[in-house]
Amino acid sequence: MNKDLNKIYEDILINELIVARGCTEPIALALAGAKVSEVLKGIPSKIEAYISGNIIKNVQGVTIPKTNRKKGAIPAIVAGLIVGNTKNELDILSELKEENLPLLNELIKKDIVNINLAKSCKNLYIKLEATLNNDKCTVVIEDFHNNFTFIRLNDEIICSKKDVIKKKTEQYNSLNIKDIFEFAKTNNLERIKPYLKRQLEYNYAIAKEGIENKYGSEIGKIILNYSNFSLKEKAKAYTSAASDARMSGCNLPVVIISGSGNQGITTSIPLIIYAQENKIDEERLLRSLILSDLVALEEKKDIGRLSAFCGAISAGIAASSAIAFMLEDSLEAIEHTIINGLALASGIICDGAKASCAGKIALALESGILGYEMYKNGSNINAGDGIIKDNVDTTIQSVGRLAKKGMKQTDKEILSIMIDK
Repeated sequence: MNKDLNKIYEDILINELIVARGCTEPIALALAGAKVSEVLKGIPSKIEAYISGNIIKNVQGVTIPKTNRKKGAIPAIVAGLIVGNTKNELDILSELKEENLPLLNELIKKDIVNINLAKSCKNLYIKLEATLNNDKCTVVIEDFHNNFTFIRLNDEIICSKKDVIKKKTEQYNSLNIKDIFEFAKTNNLERIKPYLKRQLEYNYAIAKEGIENKYGSEIGKIILNYSNFSLKEKAKAYTSAASDARMSGCNLPVVIISGSGNQGITTSIPLIIYAQENKIDEERLLRSLILSDLVALEEKKDIGRLSAFCGAISAGIAASSAIAFMLEDSLEAIEHTIINGLALASGIICDGAKASCAGKIALALESGILGYEMYKNGSNINAGDGIIKDNVDTTIQSVGRLAKKGMKQTDKEILSIMIDK
């Protein structure tokens, strides 16, 4: 494989596989709040927050870790204000202490944060305008959950960068299924192995937590109860249980992909379950995980981090294609698993982060694994069937177009329904 492309793919994985504690949208708000306190050197007396609709819809239904089960944009921002430093990025709430809870409650009651819907902006956009005594601070996060593009204190511009999305787009445009397959087979693993192993370790830990304890809708446990202990159902159950726990405020961290903990969970946990059952060695599991993560990113590269299209679908199809890779080592099997899976599940909407995301993850894996079983039985969905095109990469582009352009009005209606307008 081309050395430059090999390094690009390694860089993509290293930048993507970061640790987050809690749903990444409220955590991005907490990160922005912490930056405000950092810059002002104290907790502000007033904040005007301007937030994109996709952020708002993803903070309403999830529990924020370590906040005594609070939900919503205001508790998320206030939690960040209290932490007051951004060194841990999306694992920022690891520093929120139980003794901070009285202050959290007090600041929420003081109503120091006012939430505004930011219109005509990017899908992932947060701007905080804060005041403390005679000082004023502005902080902006956009495109990626930890990407500060603008920071100003009074008249001093501390940070202003607008080219990050362009540089990353150029990297991600190099993703294609054939090269991902080759990279997964041949990469020497030395540079990226620690990140992959951490993804497996952290995400499996929260899956076990979700299975063993009561969280959310308990979809993982329900699947296990009717599964007759089949391998496919066990994979769905453990993956859904991890989401159950994460959406319900579990304090365990996860490793994310495409800015999403649910997607990072979904690209990894099914592979662990299949590897355990089939006695797959660690190297093969890691190579399968590489493929799963990168396929998920290719599926999302035209869609963006947040949209009306459920990201669990991309991750579930990616994981299923990686199961095909793990068991067959066949590019053809991977391609048809992706095409078949996307044909079956491309209409599922994202109506915010919440407990029922676990169910959508189960549906995504069901579609992806069924797509693989279709391939094994010589029954594939072909070009001309709906939005399916003549190869896997153009099919992914077709789905990306549907999600980004075709579902733009759907996204607006989802938000209107959720906020009762």
